[in-house]
Amino acid sequence: MLLPDRIFDDMFDFGEPRMHGPKERMDCDIYEKDGKYFVEASVFGFNKDEIKIEAEDGSIIISAEKKEDSKEENQDKKYLRRERHFHSRVQRAFYLGDIDEDNIKASFDNGLLKIEVPKKQIESNKKLIDIE
Repeated sequence: MLLPDRIFDDMFDFGEPRMHGPKERMDCDIYEKDGKYFVEASVFGFNKDEIKIEAEDGSIIISAEKKEDSKEENQDKKYLRRERHFHSRVQRAFYLGDIDEDNIKASFDNGLLKIEVPKKQIESNKKLIDIE
């Protein structure tokens, strides 16, 4: 007995919608090391120029947007099947607290965005009071 291929296509989706184009969600890891925060985000399917990073009031906001191909680029093509025609936007925001927004560094390689966020050095006004 032959089963339709579609059964196996959806078997491991666990209720997730079928996606066309880049992943609809941006998976991120955040960790702290040597007085800095590090954010690593998977933004597969996007190019460096389609990714924007903002720092505002202690938050890091990462967004990526891919727009569909222009019709002018595809005038000379007659598609038999087209699956890579899409518009996608993903965004994540994280509150990190007191960060040094002027010294944030970012790199992007093979779909992995790495952001290095220095903590702001807060000087303590703590004074030790002698007890009489």
